[in-house]
Amino acid sequence: MNATLTRPAPEQAAERARAILAAWQNDPEMATVMEGCAGYSNEWDDFYGGPLVIDYSVTRDAKPLLDNALKVMALKSAVYEMTDGDELAAEIPVPVPVDVTCHALCAQITALSRVQQRTGHLFVHSTVNEHVNNTPWKLGDYTHQAYRAAFGPVDDRYWIDADEAERRRQVLDTAYASIGVTDRGQTVSIDFAAA
Repeated sequence: MNATLTRPAPEQAAERARAILAAWQNDPEMATVMEGCAGYSNEWDDFYGGPLVIDYSVTRDAKPLLDNALKVMALKSAVYEMTDGDELAAEIPVPVPVDVTCHALCAQITALSRVQQRTGHLFVHSTVNEHVNNTPWKLGDYTHQAYRAAFGPVDDRYWIDADEAERRRQVLDTAYASIGVTDRGQTVSIDFAAA
């Protein structure tokens, strides 16, 4: 990423994010969205998001991950609103397990569309811009400061610093390769006929 991103001060983004989160949570359909996502957690399959969490269980971890994801989405929306719709600036670094959960939340597009229409706050998430920014989440970074100012301390169980996340991914690389899953889950060479 060569361009310099301009974002509001973390404390300002935090104030706006709290208001956005409150609006979303007060929407009559939001509880159904969150419960539905948690209830269909058997659809959450990924190789390098949730499995980075120590003793991960999608059944146990779905609700706290969704709560974290919704707060992150509120921060993204706050930055988006405060930068006159700068989607690149709004794509703030997010720890991998929380980011993967944002994807699960975004899969509820029809209901989320109604929520954003009623509240006037867009759900902002762009995987394309994640790759453009290419900035993994680091302890103490902009996202960390804004999240802490808005919602209090991060949950260390899910907010895994980029260096530690990469170390854990390398452990997973080795484990998965032993069963024929390589390229970070993008290539699978398993002889199903022989099994």
